[in-house]
Amino acid sequence: MNTPPLRLPFFLFLASALALAGCSTMHPGKTDTASSSSGSMEQTVREHYVPVETDELLNEELSGLERIGDWEEGRPETIKEAEPEVVFDFPVTMNKQVAFYLDTFQHRQKKYFKRWLARSGRYLPYIHEQLSQAGLPKDLAYLAMIESGFNPSAYSRARAVGLWQFIKGTGRNYGLRIDRWVDERRDPEKATRAAIAYLGTLYEEFGDWYLAVASYNAGEGKIRKGIKRYKTRNFWELARHRFLRLETKRYVPKLIAAILIAKEPEKYGFADIQYHAPLEYDLVTVPGGTDLRAVATAAGSKLQTLRELNNELRRHQIPPGRNSYQVKVPKGSQAMVAANLQRLHPVVTTDWKTHIVRRGDTLRRICSRYNLNTRTLLKANNLKSSRLRPGQRIRIPYRTTRYVLLKEGESLQAHYAQMGKNNPLILHRLRKGETLSKIARQYHVPVALIKQWNDIHDVRKIRAGQQIALYVDGKNSGTRHAIAASGTHQTGQQQVVTLSDTKKWAPGHDNASQLTWYRVRHGDSLWTIARKFQVSAHDIRRWNRLRSNLIHPGTKLIIRKV
Repeated sequence: MNTPPLRLPFFLFLASALALAGCSTMHPGKTDTASSSSGSMEQTVREHYVPVETDELLNEELSGLERIGDWEEGRPETIKEAEPEVVFDFPVTMNKQVAFYLDTFQHRQKKYFKRWLARSGRYLPYIHEQLSQAGLPKDLAYLAMIESGFNPSAYSRARAVGLWQFIKGTGRNYGLRIDRWVDERRDPEKATRAAIAYLGTLYEEFGDWYLAVASYNAGEGKIRKGIKRYKTRNFWELARHRFLRLETKRYVPKLIAAILIAKEPEKYGFADIQYHAPLEYDLVTVPGGTDLRAVATAAGSKLQTLRELNNELRRHQIPPGRNSYQVKVPKGSQAMVAANLQRLHPVVTTDWKTHIVRRGDTLRRICSRYNLNTRTLLKANNLKSSRLRPGQRIRIPYRTTRYVLLKEGESLQAHYAQMGKNNPLILHRLRKGETLSKIARQYHVPVALIKQWNDIHDVRKIRAGQQIALYVDGKNSGTRHAIAASGTHQTGQQQVVTLSDTKKWAPGHDNASQLTWYRVRHGDSLWTIARKFQVSAHDIRRWNRLRSNLIHPGTKLIIRKV
């Protein structure tokens, strides 16, 4: 059941702005001469694909297959009698190539095949249903087993991706969206529908399931040429020639062996398989650009859970530029998510990643890579010197967003009033000539988020003296403003920087979450101002670099809250 599109606060759409921080080796529609596209996009978005198989496993398998000799015609009568309730709707047969894979799956690759069987429980119900509706053999579901081991995040050396191992061209030809935001080859359901459409087209052309699945692997053009050259439509006859690569020839016997074992696992020594539960979820319709972390918070779930349910997303964000998008959430949480999304409030916070120092690394090089300055990195790691050693672990701070779920009817003021020193609210008073862009750079948050926090619809209407509210988490107070001051790099010859170089205090280099501004009024003195903010006059002089207690009306003083 779907929900109508939600009207969500704009701040839920800002993740990207803050974040700018044993199977086949050939693939659907891929001919022997096809070239793969660049992987730069995948590196840019830091995707975590899982390889289909190692080179070592592949070479071992192909060498063993080569040693058994010439390819031979299958003999259906040699299949041992199956249990009465077992029905095959794909043409199974037996020859020494099929026997080779039966033996391989039961011995050398048994641990992999057990894993594939376990995973199959999650996807088989949906795949069988779709195959049945399309009028295709339900046993074709096990094509996904030999392609990816039922892993929707699998990829191959040819950059084929997903449960059904589509390359980009074929995936797009069958309606899968593949761009910087979404890769629907990784969506088990959408990729399944595309694979079924492709298999149906191949069978319609060749009229033989062995040739259809071989062309799914090698490309229909390759199989057409083979049929024309050798004047045969018999796969086993075609396999006797060197025309087809061994990776394609193995495809058919490997699928047959997988079907035989998967339909009767106990018979082949696979007992006590803990099959995964079928994939279940609810759908919530949200506007394009929604932050996936916001949805996870609304669902009371982990971000990783939402990532797994929405495996096609390449970032922590719903694709922008769409009026709506159906996001999958844990089963039973639809109503809660829809309600909670309206009560979320974003807070900019600091998170961490780890850099392991390699030989030749310098502090300057690391800062350049992560867009930080040396002061930030020294403070974040409590380093007294910029000298590094190989193997040293360096903490890298970066900006991200967390979401606070307000109670029903609770206001922001009420929520933060009781937080004391942990209150993430910063009140920044605009100076003459200051812009939201400058404030955004200072605190390292997007302008759009500042506008949302302060209900600013027209930046031309903001004026000097106006207070701007920012919500920046103070849990990492030692580095929070240091990150805000980052983004500039030291130039010139690399020097050894020591922590003593960073200890001189300046208004822009302190804990911004604890700072406020006070404009001196007639009758004020340092003593009365100190009492007002419960600090000492000595501290006010130090914070503002005053040489005496003399102050003048109109002067703006920095006050650090204790």
